[in-house]
Amino acid sequence: QVQVVESGGGLVEAGGSLRLSCAASGSIVSISDMGWYRQAPGKQRELVAFVSRGGSTNYADSAKGRFSISRDNAKNTVYLQMNSLKPEDTAVYYCNAGVTTSRSYGLEYAAYWGQGTQVTVSS
Repeated sequence: QVQVVESGGGLVEAGGSLRLSCAASGSIVSISDMGWYRQAPGKQRELVAFVSRGGSTNYADSAKGRFSISRDNAKNTVYLQMNSLKPEDTAVYYCNAGVTTSRSYGLEYAAYWGQGTQVTVSS
């Protein structure tokens, strides 16, 4: 079993900052890409940023210059530093991790999602 748990959401004024954390735990052999997605009310879930195991990053245009993603492979943890927050950043933020686990029949790869953390930016 693999658990993915996000933390760090909350209410912040426009222009403020938040740091989200996401930790994966369980019978993990390795984790490839880790990413952050968000879903605002009435909208589809969208990619915010992801980081490969080697540290390569990719950002949505809306996040470039304001958000920074990083990871600690030893802790199976990914972070999202969000600065200059805007009301349109208000959403539930979800963590996603590509995890390889060891099963009785061999290795298995699957994508795991966290339960989400609410970020609300007031104007």
